Amino acid sequence: MKHVLRTLLSATALTLFIASPAAAQTPAVACTQPGDMAPAQLYGLWQLVLWPQDGGSETRPASTGALLFERHPDYPGSVRGNLKRTSPGNDRQALVSGDVTSGEFNLDESADGVTMDAVWEGNVTPSGCGQELRGIRRPAEGRATSEVVMNFVLKKAPGWR
Repeated sequence: MKHVLRTLLSATALTLFIASPAAAQTPAVACTQPGDMAPAQLYGLWQLVLWPQDGGSETRPASTGALLFERHPDYPGSVRGNLKRTSPGNDRQALVSGDVTSGEFNLDESADGVTMDAVWEGNVTPSGCGQELRGIRRPAEGRATSEVVMNFVLKKAPGWR
């Protein structure tokens, strides 16, 4: 009789565990406030959308791609990474490095790893929970280029937290 009772209790407990809502099983993750975001929270893969500041739209991007951020080997508290994105005529690749401080995001972009081609300035969005950055990408000062100033949004890829 003890064996039957133990089996019945185990089956009941298992049923209750399986039937309980997932939210009750998983603790809530606290949302990172923009001013509290640390550079290490940039690590990982981010999805990119770029559109012209004048006459463009996020829903009709001029360029899309991805950024992969890792710890910067030479500057603690900064990130380094690789950018791959579409552009008219061909795809682009570049090296990037930057940081996030008090909710402000800054990034330098270089196609050859030496000459700065563009600068990115933006902010951690308050509603993005540390998973979204928005701002402006502009050609670096002194660069002779036909590129226009573009808005950007970076969203952390699913699975990278």
